[in-house]
Amino acid sequence: MTTLPFHEVFAQQQAYFRAGRTLHVNERRQALITLQAAIRRMEQPIMQALQQDLGKSQGEAYMTEVGVVLDEVRMAIKHVRRWAKPRKVRTALTHVGSRGMIVPEPYGCTLIISPWNYPFQLAIAPLIGAIAAGNTAILKPSELTPHTSACLAKLIRDTFDPQHVTVIEGGAETSQQLTALPFDHIFFTGSVAIGKIIMQAAAKRLTPVTLELGGKSPCVVHADADIRLAAKRIAFGKWTNAGQTCVAPDYIYVHRSRYDELIHELERAVQQFFGEDPLNSGEYASIVSKRHFERLATFMDNGAIAFGGSSDATTRRMSPTVLTDVTWEMPVMQEEIFGPILPVLTYDSFEEVERAIIERPKPLALYLFTNDRQLEQHVISRISFGGGCINDTLMHFATPYLPFGGVGESGIGRYHGHFSFQAFSHEKSVLRQTTWFDFSFRYPGSKHRFQLMRKLFK
Repeated sequence: MTTLPFHEVFAQQQAYFRAGRTLHVNERRQALITLQAAIRRMEQPIMQALQQDLGKSQGEAYMTEVGVVLDEVRMAIKHVRRWAKPRKVRTALTHVGSRGMIVPEPYGCTLIISPWNYPFQLAIAPLIGAIAAGNTAILKPSELTPHTSACLAKLIRDTFDPQHVTVIEGGAETSQQLTALPFDHIFFTGSVAIGKIIMQAAAKRLTPVTLELGGKSPCVVHADADIRLAAKRIAFGKWTNAGQTCVAPDYIYVHRSRYDELIHELERAVQQFFGEDPLNSGEYASIVSKRHFERLATFMDNGAIAFGGSSDATTRRMSPTVLTDVTWEMPVMQEEIFGPILPVLTYDSFEEVERAIIERPKPLALYLFTNDRQLEQHVISRISFGGGCINDTLMHFATPYLPFGGVGESGIGRYHGHFSFQAFSHEKSVLRQTTWFDFSFRYPGSKHRFQLMRKLFK
C-alpha cells in the first residue's frame, strides 16, 4: 500500500499513462501474464485471508474468487491483441473513397472501488479489464475484509510498478477523497445507496462510471418445474457465501401447487450441503461484520420461520433460513436482504408475479424455473433485469462470454471477458478520406447541389 498523498499517487499514474507506458499491447499482455502468475503463486494466502474475513471454505473460495478470476485473465491474455486491434467498418454511399475504422483507446487513469462480499474477485476481475485496455488503476478494497485487502495490497505491490497499478486501503473517507480526483473512469461495485454517491461525485467532472449494484433479485418456480433440482440450485445460489451475493435469489415466488414440496426440498438441500448443524459446518460462511449480523437478525420475526432461524453472534453465523407468510409491507421485503434469509411467496397466476416485479426497481438478476418455453420467452421479452438464468442461479455471472451488469437502479455498464475490455475503453471513430478526388457538390455554391444531395440521401 502506498504512503504518498492520494493526489501524488494519482499524478504519478497520470504521468505514467501520458508517457505511453501502457499503450503497447505486448506490454499489456505481459502485465496480464505477470498478474496470472502472481495469483497462482498466492492462491493459498488468498484463500486463507478469505477464510479469516468471511469464513469461506477452500472449495468455495477457489470456485467463487480465485478460479473465476484465473479464467478471466486467461481469456484476456489469449484475446487482448484482437480486442485492441482497430476494426474496419463499412463505407456509406455518401463517403465513397473513404475508409472508416473504430480504434479502441484506454480511458487513462482509472479507479476501482471493490466490495467486501467477494473482496478478491470483485477487485481483480475489473482490474484485468483495466490493464487489458491499457489503463493505469488505483484499487480501493473494502475495509470490512482487512485480511483480503492486505493480501491484495501485497499481490499488487509485488507485481506492478505503483505508477501503473496500486492499492489504497481505507474506509468511506478514503473513497470520498479518491472520487474527488479527476479520474478518467470509475468502476464501483456495492450498494445502490453508495452507488448514487459515487455517481454524484463523478458527475462533477463528467467522469464516466461503471456501477455494479444490486437490488431484490426474484426467483420464480413455476408449476411445471423439477422441484428437487430447482431447490438444489436455488440453495446453491442463495447460501453460497451465506447469501452475501449481489445476484443471490432475494425471494422466491412459487406456484401454490408446488409450495410444500419446494420448502421440503430446500430444507433437504441445506442438510445435504451443510449437514444438520450449518452453524458448525466447514462449508458455510459467516456474516462479514457485527453490524450486518444485527441488521439481518431484525428480519427473523418477519412472517414465520419454515426452517433455520438459528444464529451465533460470537462467530457471526446465521443458519440458512426460509421465511413464509411474508408480505411486501414487511421490512424483509422492502430492502435487499444480502444474507441467508429467503422469503417464499406463492402465486396462482403468473400475472401476479409479473406485476410484483415490474412495479419495483429493475433487479440485477432474475431466475426462472420452468420447462415452458412460451413462459420463458415471455419473461425474457417482457421483464427487464440485468441478467439471469433459466433453470439455474448465479451461473450466468461465472462465464466470461456473457456480459454482467445491471439496469436502472441495479447498475450502469457491464463487464467480464471482452466486455471488461470495452468497459475500460473509449471506441474512437476515425475516417480516412481520399485525396485522389473530391466531390464538388458537397461545398456551398456548387451547381445542382440540392438535387444531387436528395438522390444520395434517398
